[in-house]
Amino acid sequence: MGPGWDRVGGGRQPCCGLGCLGFLLSVGAEILTLKPVMDWLSNLVWHQGKLFGIDWSVWKVVGWLGNVLFTSRFLVQWYATERRKRVVVPGAFWWLSLAGSLVLLSYSVHKRDSVFIFAYGFSWIPYIRNLVIQRRHEAAHLDCPQCGVLCPPHSIFCYACGTRLKEAEELKAR
Repeated sequence: MGPGWDRVGGGRQPCCGLGCLGFLLSVGAEILTLKPVMDWLSNLVWHQGKLFGIDWSVWKVVGWLGNVLFTSRFLVQWYATERRKRVVVPGAFWWLSLAGSLVLLSYSVHKRDSVFIFAYGFSWIPYIRNLVIQRRHEAAHLDCPQCGVLCPPHSIFCYACGTRLKEAEELKAR
């Protein structure tokens, strides 16, 4: 065999001058091509002429928007908990819960799906109750006249500077 030819699989194959290494590199390049991966992704995103294979309509977008809102509350609560290094349920969690459940309720009413109407028909009640409780709790905080820090309800002294709180004295006098 002369230069440029190599024995592969019992026959003579053209070679790039690198021997079997060149052949293995060319086979490896074919295996590592992104065509199969890109075809799979393309089919996943655009399937049978539809985005994600879904028949999209305005109501389908409303339903997905409700899912996104309702699911994003998990991320908000996770972020707040990680930030403070303790379990926290921020107000945004309750607002996202309320918005997501109402949007999903409107979608389920449009679809006339009794299971989902029942699931989301009453879930908004505790969300509103928790928002009311949170609002009352925030309003009950006492403002320290010395340093301006908001102190927890029923505090007698400011936790930041130690000043006696006037509101606490007034409440005690009543």
